[in-house]
Amino acid sequence: MTIVIFVLLLWYGGLFFQSFFLHRYAAHQVFTMSKTMERITFVLTWIFQGSSYLSAYGYGIMHRMHHAYTDTKEDPHSPSYDANLFAMMWKTKTIYQDINKQRIDVDQRFTKNVPQWKKFDVFAGSRFSRLLWVALYILFFAFFATAWWQWLLLPVTFFMAPIHGVIINWFGHIYGYVNYTMKNTSKNLFRFDFLMMGEGYHNNHHKHASRANFGVKWYEIDITYLIIRVLDAVGFIRLKPIKVRN
Repeated sequence: MTIVIFVLLLWYGGLFFQSFFLHRYAAHQVFTMSKTMERITFVLTWIFQGSSYLSAYGYGIMHRMHHAYTDTKEDPHSPSYDANLFAMMWKTKTIYQDINKQRIDVDQRFTKNVPQWKKFDVFAGSRFSRLLWVALYILFFAFFATAWWQWLLLPVTFFMAPIHGVIINWFGHIYGYVNYTMKNTSKNLFRFDFLMMGEGYHNNHHKHASRANFGVKWYEIDITYLIIRVLDAVGFIRLKPIKVRN
């Protein structure tokens, strides 16, 4: 039971900071926060994503490119142009690393105001940091695993962020329903997104990219947005007023 709780904590903790910090803040800037709060969130993202830590700079730029080039050859991740999900994720990894290491030229519209903490990212994204988290996960399983099948969950802890990415960027462009007909393949994966904390409302998000709440219908409850509202109410962040297009 301890192992299951641990994996769920990493799943939803890592997912929250990917959605809250990397996606809605770094890429879309639907709210603001102080520099101190930003640095704290960098560290919390590293703690919860662990061995699969993603840079806000690399993620933010790549996600903006995804919106600009959705389902075209320039899209960093699209089922329409990649043979399978493994090929798509390998392409995504390559582009992400090229952005972070500045090996490719990036249009300035994708880099504007994207948060960056270079020194921390060098450490958090280093091989040392990733292997350290891997070793800690293995030790945790060695101490608390009580059945052989629990060890099957260990690889999930290693690749948590890529798994989250595959669910949205591959399956979220193939399966599900649409509220808005657009010139892309984005879908809403669930009527109530219990698994991805609101990220599964992908079709809604592609229609209203700068909207903090990814849910549109009454039953589309965006759990991450609810937490954002609480953080806004207590003054940790400040939501931006956004006019939603019809």
